[in-house]
Amino acid sequence: MKSFLKKTPLLVTGVLLAGGAFAQTSPDPNYVKPFSGIDAYRTWSVGVNAGVMTPYSIFQGKDDFINPGVDLGYGAYIKDQLLPSFGLQLGFMGGKVSANNSRSGDFSSYHTDVRYAFDISGNVTLANISWMNRQNAIQPYLTAGWGLATYRPSFTSTGGGTSVVNHTITNGYIPVGLGVKIGLTSSINFDLGYTVNFIDGDNLDGYNYGATNDKFSYAHAGLEFSLGKSSKPQLARHNPVASMQSEYLMDEARLQAAQDAERARNAQLRADLDATRGDLAATKNALNQTNANLARFTMDSDNDGVPDFLDKCPNTPAGTKVDGSGCPLPVTPVRQPDVKVYVTEQDRAIVKEAIKNLEFDFNKATIREHSFASLDKVAQLLIDKGFNLKLAGYTDNVGSQSFNLKLSKDRAESVKSYLVSKNADASKIQAEGYGKEHPIASNKTASGRQTNRRVEFTLF
Repeated sequence: MKSFLKKTPLLVTGVLLAGGAFAQTSPDPNYVKPFSGIDAYRTWSVGVNAGVMTPYSIFQGKDDFINPGVDLGYGAYIKDQLLPSFGLQLGFMGGKVSANNSRSGDFSSYHTDVRYAFDISGNVTLANISWMNRQNAIQPYLTAGWGLATYRPSFTSTGGGTSVVNHTITNGYIPVGLGVKIGLTSSINFDLGYTVNFIDGDNLDGYNYGATNDKFSYAHAGLEFSLGKSSKPQLARHNPVASMQSEYLMDEARLQAAQDAERARNAQLRADLDATRGDLAATKNALNQTNANLARFTMDSDNDGVPDFLDKCPNTPAGTKVDGSGCPLPVTPVRQPDVKVYVTEQDRAIVKEAIKNLEFDFNKATIREHSFASLDKVAQLLIDKGFNLKLAGYTDNVGSQSFNLKLSKDRAESVKSYLVSKNADASKIQAEGYGKEHPIASNKTASGRQTNRRVEFTLF
């Protein structure tokens, strides 16, 4: 009892330290084990935004109108983040574009109703990996893509008359933009962006002037909502460097806890060793006395392995196998090995002929009479040589699966019954049906289907 109480604190210490090794968790709530699959992150998001549209852009040239206007624009998108720094998004945009004073002097102003514009763009995140912060609050990005815009312009001549294009115009356009996203919560980002849209035409303002195509820009602010479980981090905002650091810290903590537990176990072993040494000394003395007592019981005069005081048959000849009482064991005769029976080419020819001549009534398991002679030879072969036989029935692909399985099984059983009726050993014949499985010819032709309707014989 005293020895147990002495060991108890060491045992408790080892358990606590070992338990701590498995209680380590990541200090980072956005931790994802390095090299995890895409399912560990949230990749889909939707965004809505609003802002201003204007013919003015950072790519200035000789626009058709001199004084650009500023009008309301709006948009939305859905995005799939394919990689930590790259995503594809489908965007929508609408609003108005206007300007005053045409360079030709013919028009005083125009305004164009951008009914809708759809585009697909690549979105490149520039700074989701940081060596300074566990997670960057600000993420700049670039976008580029292609889309289709439908719009309807109207313009006012210098004389005061207003004309409206009496049909909508649809043109392709190339959106090129940049922006920055600011993480507000784990699921919401604030989005500030600027896009220049290059129209594949010179009719955004309703008429063609000059040698360059029209363009307009859209500056917006909006919100992006990440879809999926909030317990998963956004892939675009995830910093793999932080996860690798967390993995390193957890491994270091686990290693330290395991080391402390090992030290506690070593201390326990030393205490056990000290307690055991005293017991070993007393045990050694007892063993010496026991060995002296056993010596007189180990004498074996005839060397048959049984001590003399137990030997009921003393003086047995050398090399004789004896039982526990020292008496000779009965001799067991050696069993001769079974003679193997081999399948010859002549045997195979008999089976091959039976397969060739075997025919059944249509959609039945009834064997036709002209097949009996070949089957009689197979039955006699089984009787003479004691072969085992496996019968495997097959059909073509006409009919249902259940019907074909039953028909192929019934035909194999019919062949077995006939062979047994000719005195073949039923226990050595196995009959199975496989339906339309394992065709040996195409089921697209009549001859192929005929070939597939068969019963295969296998001797062994």
